[in-house]
Amino acid sequence: MPAPWGPPGETEPRQRLHPLSPALHGAKSLVVVIAGLSWSTLSRVGFGWFAVLVAVFVLGATVLSVVSWWNTGYHVVGRELRVYEGLLWRRTRAIPLERLQAVEVVRPLLAQLTGLAELRLEVVGGGKTEAPLAYLGVAEAAALRQRLLAVAGRAPASAPATVGAPPTPAPAGRRLHAVRNQDLLVSQLLTPQAFLLPFGVAFVVAQFLSEGSWSFIAVASTLTAMAGVLLQPVRRVLDDWSFRLDADGDTLRVHNGLLETRVQTVPLHRVQTVGVTWPLLWRMKGWLRLRLEVAGYSAGEPDDRNRPDRLLPVGDAGTGGRVVAEVLPGVRLDALPGTPPPRRARWLRPLSRAVVGVGLDERVFVARSGLLTRSVTLVPYARIQSVRVTQGPAQRRLRLATVHADTAGGAGAAAVDRDLADAWELAAELTARAQAARAADRSR
Repeated sequence: MPAPWGPPGETEPRQRLHPLSPALHGAKSLVVVIAGLSWSTLSRVGFGWFAVLVAVFVLGATVLSVVSWWNTGYHVVGRELRVYEGLLWRRTRAIPLERLQAVEVVRPLLAQLTGLAELRLEVVGGGKTEAPLAYLGVAEAAALRQRLLAVAGRAPASAPATVGAPPTPAPAGRRLHAVRNQDLLVSQLLTPQAFLLPFGVAFVVAQFLSEGSWSFIAVASTLTAMAGVLLQPVRRVLDDWSFRLDADGDTLRVHNGLLETRVQTVPLHRVQTVGVTWPLLWRMKGWLRLRLEVAGYSAGEPDDRNRPDRLLPVGDAGTGGRVVAEVLPGVRLDALPGTPPPRRARWLRPLSRAVVGVGLDERVFVARSGLLTRSVTLVPYARIQSVRVTQGPAQRRLRLATVHADTAGGAGAAAVDRDLADAWELAAELTARAQAARAADRSR
């Protein structure tokens, strides 16, 4: 268990991360170093010197990780989480817990094997995930998460948790849906990458037969390129494995992951849009995908797995309808209104005009788009921050315009290629409904 440390006289001493943290960071560095040196380096210097280079880089990274661990600490002071780090340049981050949206417990593969976990904080207005504490013991991470949420007012208050003590079990919530792993696998087989794989294998075999013999470097490089093609569907399977969705009061809890397990919390009052997607090959099985846009989370986060945008990785229409109704009460996915653009819009959308449309539901703004992959975006009126009307050169000649409904999350939805007069009427109606919905929310 990490030992407390810090200046004497503090009411709560600082805590260090788990002693195994440097070893895990060093193991991660090993993968990065090998990938950075590449196959070409191996061919130039030989296996022996390549191994020496890897060992030197990993040893240096491990030493730096140990130094970083020794000088990193955290503790809760009032309504702030303070994180201290740095040797030559000391840095202290004070994270106000009243701006806290969620505390996520993430367990990469190495952390699972060593009984550790990583704690990540999402803060309103943050540019990225704040203060990732990597790594803590599982019990310590769960106890600290519960304590931070209680201080932030997002969990029932309890007595201060003792670091390292077993956490109080969280309420189980109400199970909304659990995705079958078989459906997840089949859904990723019904992707363009999976259909193109046989052609890639045939190309490699043909090249091998025509060349007569290949060097190790050529074979390794080709296999690496093929792995890159399969990376996206494989990553989706690993990320969404054992996907479960629970409702707990005014929040959703998402459990997912195989090599890296995650428990993410989505506050329903911060949901900006719900996106529904029907990929071309999924439509023959009646499947769809649901995504969220949540305000207060890092839209600029380089790793999209840190954004809680998963709502349903794959499911049938009935399941999709039930989940949408849970997130947006009163909205029926099978009864959404929609009208296509005027006929003259076919000059701009000769193939997709029939599937593009817009509608005003009682509670949400509906925007349809897509030809091969069809999608619908649902925006609650209370989440619309601004309304814009834009026109391109071709639209001006055809007396068309596009109406944008912007949200705090940044994406929003757009009604494309509407009649110019109808576009201005739609913009005025959206503005009025947004103001009325926000006023109704404030009066509750």
